[in-house]
Amino acid sequence: MFIGEFHFNIDDKGRLFIPSDLRKDLGIEVVVARGIEACLYVYPLEAWKVIADKLSSLSFTKKNNREFSRLFLSGAYQKDIDTKGRINLDQLLIDYAHLHKECVIIGVGSRIEIWDKAEWQKYYLDRQSVIDTISEEIELDI
Repeated sequence: MFIGEFHFNIDDKGRLFIPSDLRKDLGIEVVVARGIEACLYVYPLEAWKVIADKLSSLSFTKKNNREFSRLFLSGAYQKDIDTKGRINLDQLLIDYAHLHKECVIIGVGSRIEIWDKAEWQKYYLDRQSVIDTISEEIELDI
């Protein structure tokens, strides 16, 4: 399970360090995909295969299924984490997530997300005020 918030800089070659706390569960082979919001999703390869299988099992006769699968899967790239703990991000992914030098890597349970620092701060501050309302909608018995 992935949890936590980490701050690292992306270098000029598009490489981003992945913290060791997250790497131990990610493994070496990962899939980096365009996220639903302006961020990137990173999955262990085996977890990605489950997602891809589920998407492949959706009825292709439904337009929403085709469109979501097309857009989500086309924005995914299989990557290796190098021996220094870095992942090399494609320019298309960097552009999609508006990544600049400062990045935030967050653990979100089954995946990690990569955000531009300014984008993450804006997202977090915008949502922080409504967390109480959101929590009322979620039926989470703890």
